[in-house]
Amino acid sequence: MEAGAVSEEKSSEAAPFDVLTMGRVGVDLYPLQSGVPLAEVSTFGKFLGGSPTNVAVAAARLGRRTAVITRTGADAFGRYVRRALGEFGVDDRWVTEVPGLPTPVTFCEIFPPDDFPLWFYRQPKAPDLEIHPYEMDLAAVTEARVFWVTGTGLCEEPSRTATLAALAHRDRRGITVFDLDWRPMFWRSEPTAVYAEALGGATVAVGNLDEVEIATGERDPERAARALLAAGPELAVVKQGPKGVLALHASGARAEVPPLPVTVVNGLGAGDAFGGALCHGLLSGWELERTMRYANAAGAIVAGRLECSSAMPRDEEVAAALAAGEVR
Repeated sequence: MEAGAVSEEKSSEAAPFDVLTMGRVGVDLYPLQSGVPLAEVSTFGKFLGGSPTNVAVAAARLGRRTAVITRTGADAFGRYVRRALGEFGVDDRWVTEVPGLPTPVTFCEIFPPDDFPLWFYRQPKAPDLEIHPYEMDLAAVTEARVFWVTGTGLCEEPSRTATLAALAHRDRRGITVFDLDWRPMFWRSEPTAVYAEALGGATVAVGNLDEVEIATGERDPERAARALLAAGPELAVVKQGPKGVLALHASGARAEVPPLPVTVVNGLGAGDAFGGALCHGLLSGWELERTMRYANAAGAIVAGRLECSSAMPRDEEVAAALAAGEVR
């Protein structure tokens, strides 16, 4: 097949995936000591990582059939990624190896309640940025009930072209989510135009205050949400940290809900738990406020735990937290 061509020959199985995510994957190495600078940490825990990968795990924990499109190194950490995906019930058929590039690792420091610096080791290039358009199963992309892409997938070629080609081919079918996922250390170019193109192919946009400002130039949550809607999506979700979440729908529906009280242990996985729960609520057809409260609760549960992927809650845990009005 000619390089750059987009494959339509592959086909997914009869039952489409509930949630299909695309993009970053790696191994998180988290200190097992809280409040200790990284230079002084002596023990670490190893966990599956990468935002879209964690979203797939989070949705799987809630009973959804999920898969991820990504790439790893042909190394021990790559084998660990595939084994972990299987243990979490996430289909790995579109997880392929890139010889010569190492599977990324990420270190963090843990200083609750709101300081969690990250160090990404993705040199010389992360394998998940080597996703080529001609390798993609566009039938599966089209058929998935939710298709989830991220801003990181747009930072470099060929992943950028593959992500935009997938969005174009899907043509806003079903629920198509663009997670703004702004990581400035990954970018060597101005993101505004490529973010605008991705927003035009999405039905849902999700981001925190820093991310929506990059995408729209607006930091005020209300104005940013309206700017996101004007760019194409039908639903804009603005995460405001301790102020909760604002969601605006093109129909005029609006929800602004506070966070669920929690003693924060590690806030890094909360957004991914929110994302998986958001997918679950949208697939369930819930009204907007219920979906936002549910997603907020899922995020709070993970913020109260050390790890990310393995901390993703099950439905009964989210229901219990909502009933109690706090994470216990």
